[in-house]
Formats: sequence, structure tokens, C-alpha cells
Amino acid sequence: MIIDIHQHVFWHKKNDADLIADMDAHGIDFAWVLTWEIPPGEATAGLGVFNPATVHPRGHSPGMTLAELLTMRDRYPDRVVVGYCPDPTLPEASEMFEAAYHMHGARVCGEWKFRVLIDDPRCLNLFRRAGKLGCPVIFHIDIPYPPDGKGGRTYSPHWYGGTIENVQRVLEACPDTVFLGHAPGFWREISGDADGDPKAYPSGKVAPGGRLIAAMEKYPNLYADLSAGSGRFALQRDPAHARKFLTRFADKLLFGRDYYGTELHDFLRTLKLPKTVRDKIYYKNALRLVSMPGRKKK
Repeated sequence: MIIDIHQHVFWHKKNDADLIADMDAHGIDFAWVLTWEIPPGEATAGLGVFNPATVHPRGHSPGMTLAELLTMRDRYPDRVVVGYCPDPTLPEASEMFEAAYHMHGARVCGEWKFRVLIDDPRCLNLFRRAGKLGCPVIFHIDIPYPPDGKGGRTYSPHWYGGTIENVQRVLEACPDTVFLGHAPGFWREISGDADGDPKAYPSGKVAPGGRLIAAMEKYPNLYADLSAGSGRFALQRDPAHARKFLTRFADKLLFGRDYYGTELHDFLRTLKLPKTVRDKIYYKNALRLVSMPGRKKK
């Protein structure tokens, strides 16, 4: 069995039928489909990747909405689980998430991807509500001041969430909520030299002292989402380290794609991981966190 714990729908010129066809082609049984809500003040470039049916005539896309996910879920109820994360700055964000849990079967709080610090009290309120309902949180972080390669830092207008230190404060403040880390700001911290590397997707051997590894060891509620280029590149940069990392943290790592194709799957095959490790990453950890259609949590 394979469960893709990070997917989106109605983007990149593909609809829900296209996503199901892609899942079938690659042997993926279930997917967690996630929202990516984009508040007006966080307008992003690349409108061409989103659903034109939802783009405002003046050029703002709301991103990937709960309504779109429910359209897919209603058409393919035995293949997907709905994830939903409202804008945490809305006064009733936590109530909105709980309403989606009861009314629409949302079982994942995600994707959290906003230009607000992830340890903002409004975010903590939302995360605690998700934890109370037994729903994991998938978060995306990109650091606001990446290294410039010259010993300094430069501001990135496309930041989300903050730094690994902000994440650590969340983990301490919400011990009853499971968090799945994702994106360049998270995965760069696998290496101890992250503070000096200006690349969004660092390369080269993983240096000792990575703050991500320390956090994975310290916080039982921190898991990792292997999806997208960020997760894959963090592993591919040092295959020997990747095999040790995947084996060491096998109980806390989950397979995901965030797009289409087989790049991560193809790389994992080259590592020749033990079957017990593969099974945990591909589906057993996901089943522990979220029940799939027709199945219970393990």
C-alpha cells in the first residue's frame, strides 16, 4: 500500500480525474488532499498554476480551497482524505477548522502556509484545536532571512512561518498535536551548516549538528513530510546519510509528493531500505495518524 500524505488538486492544468489517473499509474492507494489558502494580502505569483475558475477577475487567487477538495472527495470518496487549514489570522479560525471536521470530514489541518510566524498565538489556538480533534498539522516554512553566502542575510518576501526556532516553540506549546514539517525552511535544517548556505535547496554532504535532527530526537510530536523537492533533495544530497536518517526516524517519516510523478519513489528504491522501514514510511505511519476510507487508525 502507498499513501500520499501531501497532495493538491485543480492546479497545474490538471483536475481531480487527472490526479486519480496519476495515482493509479503510480500505485498510490490513497491521498491526503490539502488546501492552500492564500489571503488577499499574501498574493503570490504564478496564477497560471491555479484553477482559473476561482481566480478573481482582478487577479487574486484564493489558492486551493476547501470547496474544491470536497468536489473531489464527493467524486472519489474511497481514495482521498480531506485536509483543511483556514487563515489563522481570522478571529474564528479554530472554530472554522472544527466545523470542517464535523461537517465535511476534514481529518488533517493542512497545508498551513501563511506569512505569519508559526508560533503566533492565533496559530497556537488553531493547532491546539486540531490536536484536540486528533488531527495532525502539516506546515510549510520558508525562512524570512536566508544566508546571502557572504556572512550576512537578505530578506525574502516569500517567507512562510519563520525558522526552526519558531517551530520548536510550537512543539513545546502544543505537545498534544502531531506536526509534519515540510518545505525548504524545514529541510535545510537537516544539515549543521544551514546558517551559511544561501541556496533554498542546499546540496553536498550533510554536516553534523543539524537542528532538524535534534528536534526530531527531542520532540515526540514532530514528524516529517518527505514530499516535494525540499524533502527529496535533502535526502538525495547525501544518500548514505539518507539511509541512516530514514532508518533512524522510520516511525516519524511519511511519504508524500506535493505534485505528480515518481521522483521520490524512484530515489527511495535506490536506498534498498528494509521492508519494515519502507512500510512505515509508505503507509503505516499515515494509518496511525489518520484513518483512510474504509479503514481505521492503526
